[in-house]
Amino acid sequence: MQLQRDFILALAIASGVFASTGTQAAAPMAKGQAPGFYQMMLGDFQVTALSDGTADLAVGKLLTHTTSAKVAAALKRAYLKDPVQTSVNAFLINTGTKLVLVDTGAAGLFGPTLGNLAANLKAAGYQPDQIDEIYITHMHPDHVGGLMAGDKMVFPNAVVRADKRDADFWLSQANLDKAPQDGKGFFQGAMASLNPYVAAGKFKPFEGNTELVPGVRALASRGHTPGHTTYVAESKGEKLVLIGDLVHVVAVQFPDPTVTIQFDSNPKAAEAQRKKAFGDAAKNGYWIGAAHIAFPGIGHIRTAGKKGYAWVPANYSVVR
Repeated sequence: MQLQRDFILALAIASGVFASTGTQAAAPMAKGQAPGFYQMMLGDFQVTALSDGTADLAVGKLLTHTTSAKVAAALKRAYLKDPVQTSVNAFLINTGTKLVLVDTGAAGLFGPTLGNLAANLKAAGYQPDQIDEIYITHMHPDHVGGLMAGDKMVFPNAVVRADKRDADFWLSQANLDKAPQDGKGFFQGAMASLNPYVAAGKFKPFEGNTELVPGVRALASRGHTPGHTTYVAESKGEKLVLIGDLVHVVAVQFPDPTVTIQFDSNPKAAEAQRKKAFGDAAKNGYWIGAAHIAFPGIGHIRTAGKKGYAWVPANYSVVR
């Protein structure tokens, strides 16, 4: 029997069954990631985080109220290098009666590494024409660009909502005209994305804190932009607060929430809103979702040191 097994093994090797071929070794590396969606239950609600992609941020130059040396040291501690590949996330809330999308990504407004939200929405089991409501945290291009695909509305059946202060600021031709040349793109991106919905009667701004649909409410968090808004979803005692752009760089702004960024319209107000959001989430232990925390951007916040915080990402779980 041993002789027979040895003979079969030798025959297999001779015929190339176990041989390594150069073709396999030289095969090109496959690139890309799995579809970018992550689902979790929040009481009776289903929340789906959607990736629009990533963009490189030169945070050493963009962050303010700090020094480049401090930023570099914080990045090194997190095993990161500048520029930081930064996620752009949106969040879909299925309340059982409404499909609510919070932010829409950048589409083509920020280059070829973004614009994946619609495809990831479909991969998650939904179609753009099923979306009932879209809530915009603020009208920077990486949050509103996904509303349009060329001259077509991506979400033809949705009502789009945002704080009136943000709409009045970013959709103003007068503000566009007087903006510096390097800032005009923010206004142009907002107008190109929102104006078709305005013309179709599908844009309905609100003012300040208000319930928008049962279980989902807007909470004013002005500072990053004039009408920056966070959205709070609650079901059966569970709570998720979607904080938009209150944080951009986990490695820097959690240990030191006083650090601001050049994109802030009012840095002092943005800092105050960040501290308030971090402190409340750490104290009460509810879920946080953020646009620029590494995908899926969902987790908890805990205190770390006297004035700092730490990010605790959601444990990977399968929805059952």
